[in-house]
Amino acid sequence: MTATDSHRAIDAVWRIESPRLIAGLMRIVRDVGLAEDLAQDALVAALEQWPLSGVPDNPGAWLMATAKHRAIDHFRRNTRLERKHEELGREFATKEMAVPDLNAALDDSIGDDLLRLVFISCHPVLSTEARVALTLRLLGGLTTEEIARAFLVPEPTIAQRIVRAKRTLTEKRIPFEVPRGAELTERLSSVLEVIYLIFNEGYSATAGDDWLRPALCEDALRLGRILAGLAPQEPEVHGLVALMEIQASRSRARVGPSGEPILLNDQNRAHWDQLLIRRGLAALDHAERLRAEEPDGALGPYTLQAAIAACHARALTPEETDWARIVALYETLAQLMPSPVVELNRAVAVAMAFGPAASLELVDALTSEPSLKAYHLLPSVRGDLLRKLGRFDEARAEFQRAASLTRNARERELLLDRASTCARGSTPPESR
Repeated sequence: MTATDSHRAIDAVWRIESPRLIAGLMRIVRDVGLAEDLAQDALVAALEQWPLSGVPDNPGAWLMATAKHRAIDHFRRNTRLERKHEELGREFATKEMAVPDLNAALDDSIGDDLLRLVFISCHPVLSTEARVALTLRLLGGLTTEEIARAFLVPEPTIAQRIVRAKRTLTEKRIPFEVPRGAELTERLSSVLEVIYLIFNEGYSATAGDDWLRPALCEDALRLGRILAGLAPQEPEVHGLVALMEIQASRSRARVGPSGEPILLNDQNRAHWDQLLIRRGLAALDHAERLRAEEPDGALGPYTLQAAIAACHARALTPEETDWARIVALYETLAQLMPSPVVELNRAVAVAMAFGPAASLELVDALTSEPSLKAYHLLPSVRGDLLRKLGRFDEARAEFQRAASLTRNARERELLLDRASTCARGSTPPESR
């Protein structure tokens, strides 16, 4: 094996093993920054030794053992320092720092540790941006450079977010534990929000030259699947996984040969990934069954969105889409999670089910909504409705306004093309 092959193997192993490694260390040292440092020490050792000795048969165990030795050394150094700086006496005899039994502790089942790491990485005490960066770093195994490149943010900015996040967790003494009772619902909501934010940035990039960033979708899906394995009785976890699986199934059909966006009704559905659709529908069924076992039986927001995505996945052609059911699902979602964006999506479904005139009335009511002032999809949807009603000049103006608001180059080109098509009095493609 060449050095290059070894480095590739090390990178692959690190992506898989680093979350478990950091989680196991975090339980012992109770400091997320120190846990990551110890794991990185093990990685450096692998980079030094594996190109010469070869990749071990069980690379995860090798990394864990190496990190374990680093942790023991750390505790021993701290004990010696404490002895040097304190007067040894009866107080020290009773409070002497003992080296933990890491051999026993790190060999335990790590499922609970991973779940704890998920919750601490997504703790609400951190900003949304910090939660996303720390989650990708600790659980996704991404480097600071990779995270910065994925979100089109300068690398020092991402580095600062991660450092500050770890410092905040330490200073606030956030416990390394799985929350219980009422707190679990709030904290789980934060975790799901972070994972879906990562997925959405990959599925429909907010800025840059690419319409899709598949690597981010894959990272989010992997995190969602891990969480589903760690929290198998949580319906919304399976609902989110279902939503991401079904949406990801369309990825290959959403981009043309030159990277241009292909909207929903123009996609070749034969290119939709049937394996992902089956996995998504199975996860949705599981979420619905789990929810049915609960007292109220009401579906959560991610499960409802997954049910909407399933309506598209089950339709062999655009004409077979059950738009009336989608409208009903959006109405339920709006009651559960009132939001102008949800109302806008409901308006799109109303247009498809009952015609553009009924939908335009709903959209016009949203034009005064402050939170949608800079939201490019509002004029985009309004332009599409006006175009369907034959009001081409107004539609063109709306598409141009939408193009001026988006920060994604591919989407801007698409919207300007729709504006140009309206100028010719013809009909551009349908919605996403």
